[in-house]
Amino acid sequence: MSNHAASRAETRQESEGPVPGRIGAVICGSLLFVGHLVTGFVSVTAYMASPAGPWDTESVAHSGFAAGLALALATATALLTLLFRKAEWLTRGWWYVIPAALATAALLRLTLLAPDV
Repeated sequence: MSNHAASRAETRQESEGPVPGRIGAVICGSLLFVGHLVTGFVSVTAYMASPAGPWDTESVAHSGFAAGLALALATATALLTLLFRKAEWLTRGWWYVIPAALATAALLRLTLLAPDV
């Protein structure tokens, strides 16, 4: 009789184990999703800012600021991804692709695709 109760307790513990992991994965995925949305918005804003003419140095500065902010946000989301992967809340490696693509877009806007005055 005690073996039956012990096996039932083990089964209950095994069935409760994955649930907190799934909740953690959903929370981490949602947090990263919001971070990627914000980073993408700032990156698109950097690309949308273009000078109206040679006198418009202000929009060039705004574009550079937005691209730098997007690069910082992409770095932050990449570090969060690393943290969540180390904690084993996220199991797939494709989570690194999104911050890498956003960082590349921001870096390109800061260097090769920077608006001319």
